[in-house]
Amino acid sequence: MRRSLLRRGQSDALDRVIALDREARGLRTRVEEARAARTRASRAIGEAKRAGRDSGAAEREAREMGEALARDEAVLREAERSRDEVLAALPNIAEDEAPEGGEEDSVVVRTVGEPPAFDFPVRDHVEVAEGLGGLDLEQAARVSGARFAYLVGPLARLQLALVSFAVDVVESRGFTPVVPPVLVREEAMYGTGFFPTDRSSIYALADDDLFLVGTSEVPLAGLGFDRTFPAESLPVRYAGMSTCFRREAGAAGRDTRGIFRVHQFDKVEMFTFTTPEASHEEHLRILSVQEEILGGLGLAYRVLDVAVGDLGASAARKFDLEAWLPGQGRYRELTSCSNCTDYQARRLNARMRRDGQNVTVHTLNGTATAVGRTIIAILETHQREDGSVAVPEVLHRYGAPAALTPAA
Repeated sequence: MRRSLLRRGQSDALDRVIALDREARGLRTRVEEARAARTRASRAIGEAKRAGRDSGAAEREAREMGEALARDEAVLREAERSRDEVLAALPNIAEDEAPEGGEEDSVVVRTVGEPPAFDFPVRDHVEVAEGLGGLDLEQAARVSGARFAYLVGPLARLQLALVSFAVDVVESRGFTPVVPPVLVREEAMYGTGFFPTDRSSIYALADDDLFLVGTSEVPLAGLGFDRTFPAESLPVRYAGMSTCFRREAGAAGRDTRGIFRVHQFDKVEMFTFTTPEASHEEHLRILSVQEEILGGLGLAYRVLDVAVGDLGASAARKFDLEAWLPGQGRYRELTSCSNCTDYQARRLNARMRRDGQNVTVHTLNGTATAVGRTIIAILETHQREDGSVAVPEVLHRYGAPAALTPAA
């Protein structure tokens, strides 16, 4: 753990936990000794009363002991709360194979496809979408504020086709489609590792003690809450279709144009419960499904092995898939997949029964399609000089036309 925290740039975190735990253990010993002393004093008072002796002094001493004990118990509760708060923020142990460094140090595993070349001025997704009559940002800002959008007509149909295509692919690879709740309790956010570290990016409903999910990973992980799987039933794979919500706290000024970084978006998310021995291969399997989807859409992309310092709290290892966006002239993240090993499962109490023993399972997640960002990549990659967009053939059978044409 110490070595992993050092790689993550959090070398002091474990020492803080140990120091706080040592303090809490010392306080607990003192409290337990005080409780025992109070019990002995209570017994002595009872014996004195039964024997007809004066117990006044003993009773005053017992009251003082009780008051001191109450103060010590309050100090103990605060010490344990402080320890547990720091402990809950400790991240997962990173895999040895994860690259060293921070955000700029992720390693390109492979690049697939060539960025398209155009013999006309390239438009970004906003220009293309508005030309199609499929995007209304101005009215969305009036209704909901910045970073919201209306997808209209052809883009609404494109979204439905894209979701259907992604669901068909993941279902063919063994993932059971699920429409999960998007409002969850705090325990679900804690169990998946989004709390306490990412709390600032989550929308909260204060009156109901519920939270809007930023990914259906959260409710899908909840399917393993306090659950024991028969070992022979694993892996158990789900694919959640949901709207997601993120405050994007700390992202002010970034990607403000269009729909790349918005507060409300739709995703199809893969999630797996599996045995510890199989989680590495399952991680690569989820990655292969993501590549199948991007390849089917005719997008140029690259796979990044994310550096340790840029991993989320729950991830032991993570791959990002970045598609080439001609409107930006660079690769941008469309999807990612993470092996969370036993980090989430321990917090959720998700286990399997094997050889008469309960064993903590491993969990993994990966986005099959982040709809908005994938629509951006389709519009910019397959745009034509006349403003139309060639729709990938794999989407035709799901109701998408062969081409999206400019509005009259």
